[in-house]
Amino acid sequence: MIWIPVTKVIYSMFLGGLIGFERELAQKPAGLRTHMLVAGSAALMIILGDILIHNYNGGTVAHIIQADPIRIMEAIITGISFLGAGTIIFKNQEETVEGLTTAASILFASAIGIAVAIQQYLLAGVLAILAILVLFGMGYVERFITRLRPYVYGDKKED
Repeated sequence: MIWIPVTKVIYSMFLGGLIGFERELAQKPAGLRTHMLVAGSAALMIILGDILIHNYNGGTVAHIIQADPIRIMEAIITGISFLGAGTIIFKNQEETVEGLTTAASILFASAIGIAVAIQQYLLAGVLAILAILVLFGMGYVERFITRLRPYVYGDKKED
């Protein structure tokens, strides 16, 4: 039935969109649409892999087909890591790196898509909420640490 895979992709995109919404609010390079598409595509890749395994399981080529769902996950992680690397920017003059959190959130969104595709709906939902709490909540903690740093280290810049 076509509606089950479509529903999984929609749910994945919804959860990815929740994470992307925070990135959008923070005006990061990868926001709402990117996270939605990453989560949805990860779910779709797992679903398509599952369909291929079932389609070729009993046919004449069954003896040469090696089904390994882990390979699909590895391919997703590799592709998403390449995408995430594109969000990371090193500013040499300021000696800072930006985009690491966005890259990590893209990877996390893909993992949520995988979780939905393998029918771990509650796990995916809870972890999407956890990711949002980390992205929102840790921003406040980081700003507090930044304000506290001069009192702990003085006016010296770290080497």
